[in-house]
Amino acid sequence: MAREHIGVYPGTFDPITNGHMDIVRRAARLVDKLIVGVATNAGKGPLFTAEERVELVREEVTPLVAEGSRIKVVAFDNLLLHFAESVEATMIIRGLRAVSDFEYEFQMAGMNAKLDPNIETVFLMASDRNHFISSRFVKAIGELGGDINHFVGPKTAEYLARRYGPPGNGDRRPRLAPCAAARPDEALPRPRERVPSE
Repeated sequence: MAREHIGVYPGTFDPITNGHMDIVRRAARLVDKLIVGVATNAGKGPLFTAEERVELVREEVTPLVAEGSRIKVVAFDNLLLHFAESVEATMIIRGLRAVSDFEYEFQMAGMNAKLDPNIETVFLMASDRNHFISSRFVKAIGELGGDINHFVGPKTAEYLARRYGPPGNGDRRPRLAPCAAARPDEALPRPRERVPSE
């Protein structure tokens, strides 16, 4: 029996954008099963908690799952390669927006290949309509009261509006959500691998 091809698409997804979803759609066609790995990346000071980001990604991929794509959303806080091995992935999928992304991604792919040559890294170029979108810019636009509906899905836009307040609000500082109770193994955070938002 042929081995099932499982791909991992990792990212911080803070928040998930239409650019991310373009990669998810295309990646799902390349593998039998796609694992979207949501990196906790507490060191980056994400706007949304890991739980919120997992929920948002699940909301966004639900239509693809309904169409038959096998997609699972999982949070992880360990080395990307170890996470890929734990879900028996055969490839790591990365999105590239510009040449500036390539050097870091090329180095990381080389390191991962050295650690486990059985896991391939596959790069997907961002489509022309999404290559300029980044989570950082989406948050900056939302914070200043701009319209982000062209860059994210409705559920994500709703979350951002809830966090920053409605457009035109004079005070656009983030409304911090209550911190979730830390599990015992999260009491002492350890260094995590940097996973840049696409």
